[in-house]
Amino acid sequence: MTERPEQPQSSPAAPNNPGESPAASVPEELLEIRRSIDNIDAALIHLLAERFNHTQRVGRLKARHGLPPADPEREALQIARLRTLAGHADLDPDFAEKFLGFLVEEVIRHHRAIAREEASGRGSDAGTVTD
Repeated sequence: MTERPEQPQSSPAAPNNPGESPAASVPEELLEIRRSIDNIDAALIHLLAERFNHTQRVGRLKARHGLPPADPEREALQIARLRTLAGHADLDPDFAEKFLGFLVEEVIRHHRAIAREEASGRGSDAGTVTD
């Protein structure tokens, strides 16, 4: 069962003009939209955490089997796939590619660290991540 993201407490919006009161200048519709954005941000964080949990497992398997941390062929396929998905979702494909590139870079960094741990005998036998 997937946990629902915690709903953040809404905070007063910044005033549009320096002398204005925040609550008086922000329409309720804007506050509702911001609450939705906050909920989406929370969901993204939970999804990223789940994604990194899986990529840590992949990193441990790669290290145990002597596979390299990076897989350029898979990365190219993922970029093409996500660019297509982004286009269908009316999201800028260049943005989607940059975002994926950032994630992949971080995953590879983790995989290199896992490979060093495994090589030094400090890797987890169960393949789980404790940090």
